[in-house]
Parts: sequence; structure tokens; C-alpha cells
Amino acid sequence: MSALEAPSIALVGAGAMGGALVRGWIEAVRKGGGLSLTVVEPNFDPALERELEAVGAVVNPSAGGPVDVLVLAVKPQAFVTVAAEAKRFVGEQTRILSVMAGVPMEALARELGGQRVIRAMPNMPAKIGRGVTAYVASPACAPEDRQLIEQLLEPLGTVEPIAAERLMDVVTAVSGSGPAYVFLLAEVLAAAAEQEGLDRETAMRLASATVAGAGALMLETGEPPGALRKQVTSPGGTTEAALDVLGAGDGLGPLLRRAVSAAAQRSRDLGKR
Repeated sequence: MSALEAPSIALVGAGAMGGALVRGWIEAVRKGGGLSLTVVEPNFDPALERELEAVGAVVNPSAGGPVDVLVLAVKPQAFVTVAAEAKRFVGEQTRILSVMAGVPMEALARELGGQRVIRAMPNMPAKIGRGVTAYVASPACAPEDRQLIEQLLEPLGTVEPIAAERLMDVVTAVSGSGPAYVFLLAEVLAAAAEQEGLDRETAMRLASATVAGAGALMLETGEPPGALRKQVTSPGGTTEAALDVLGAGDGLGPLLRRAVSAAAQRSRDLGKR
């Protein structure tokens, strides 16, 4: 790593997101990367624990001092309790990276005693390395800090810097909650196909593969979704007939804007608790 040759990392929480991160770091160590790992997790997956021990990671230590990066990947409601134990890993130069939803940077700095704070929001596909993680860094973070954090988040997929913390509520509503919207689209599309006569299993296979393939096409071609949509749509054809319904005044556009607005507002409300 160019930001730090051999950063020391303490990860607190090795569940879904923490586990995805640490598996990426394990692979980096296997390839000769200079990471020093400490992982705290009361309910370890035995296979992950064995993988960590195989690369020399320290698991559930009873003591520990400041590290280069402290990563918090626990449920937000456990934060205050966890912070009391995690403070031992924080020193003057420690970067604090949180992947907890709804915990603001001010609270992270206050509870942990550090100023170089980064708040990140991964989404569910990060579990297979195909997610998108948006992050925002406190003013105390230098460009080298951001570079290091981006490298540590890369195992989850694409990494996107965000200009201001207030925008994390929008990020939560779009990319954080967004996979659920896509899953719902597949569900509804399959149900519509079943209503038109397809059997349930075939309808679900077609709908799921269609949604997945369309997403992959957007990523691999880099073309705007609007341009791809036009390529599918022939004048007077079947796609146009469907899009006339979806594009109506009470169609998908207004509905999805209301949905994202509701999710963003709920994220703001949760952040005030």
C-alpha cells in the first residue's frame, strides 16, 4: 500500500460487512501485502477465525494499543458500548473508519477520542465484492488518509467519496437501501409474468436474470441507462407500450422519487437519536 507500507488495523465486528472486509484483507496478506490485523468479534464464524489465524492475525485480544486504522462494523445500537472497549485502539494518529449506519462523525469523535474520522456506507452486494461504498472524511483527514481508507474499502467493490456528511442520508436512501428496490422490481416483474401465464419458477428465473443482466450491462458498457433504454425501445413496439405506463404522471419516476425521499428522511431522523 502506498499510503502506509504496513498499516496496523483493528476491526471490531466481523459479521456481514466486517467479514467481507476482512476476507479481502486476508487475501491481500496472502499476496504479500503488509497488513497487521487485529479482529474483535464475540461470535466468530469458525472458518473465518481459522483463516485469520493462518495469516497471523490477532483474534479477540484482551489488551491492545493504538493502531493506524480502527474499523467499526457493528450494529449502530451497540456503538456506545463497543466504543468503551474500542478506545484502547485509538491514538493521536489513528484513523477511525465506521461502516455503521446513522452514527454521525461527531459522535464517533466524541466517544472514541479521535479526530481523523471517516464514515462509510456500503451496500448489500459488498458481501460478494460487487457493492458500492460511499464515504465522507472529517476535515482532520489528509489526502493520504483518504487514499488508505479507499484501499481498505476496495474489497467491497466500487468506492465513492462524498463531499459532505449531510449527503450520507441521500446515499443511504439510494445505494444503501437501493438493492431492496431492485429486489422488489424482480419480485413484481416475476409476479406480473406469472399473472400472464408463466409458471412461478420460470417467471422468477427470467425476472432475476433480466435484472442482473441489465445491471451488468450498464457497468460493463459504461453507457448511461437512458441510452441503453432507448436501444431496447423500438417505436410502436412492446417495450414502448410498457414504458408508456411506467413513464406516466403517476408511474415509476414520481413513485421512486417519493420512496427515496422517505428513506432519506428516515435516515436523518435516525441520525438525531
